[in-house]
Amino acid sequence: MPIVTIVAGSILTLLGILGYVFSDSRSMTALIPLAFGIPIELCGVLALKPELKKHAMHGASLLALLGVLGAAPGAVRYLRGLTGDLAVARPMAAQVQAAMFVTCLVLLILCIRSFRQARARREAAARGVA
Repeated sequence: MPIVTIVAGSILTLLGILGYVFSDSRSMTALIPLAFGIPIELCGVLALKPELKKHAMHGASLLALLGVLGAAPGAVRYLRGLTGDLAVARPMAAQVQAAMFVTCLVLLILCIRSFRQARARREAAARGVA
């Protein structure tokens, strides 16, 4: 999971940089994915150390959850724009938010799955010992 976390953080970092470079307004808010990507990458790097893995992965999953919650309105706006229900004023911003939403959601789902598998392994080991 640490490598997946580093990759997800790198995707968010790249998304923030590209969103900023290619946006017309050069708004600092275009760098929000970068602000999530770098700490998620850092959590992934820290999780490479076995003694820090649990805490680092919980930190990454918390950041992913915040990313999902923060990017959800933009993702909804993007989807509504695709269906023609809504004219999107800043399509690039909506696309970046939708991509951030998907990236963070996938990371969050993978983290939860990993946590559940780790718990099942611990419980199986405890039953085997008892």
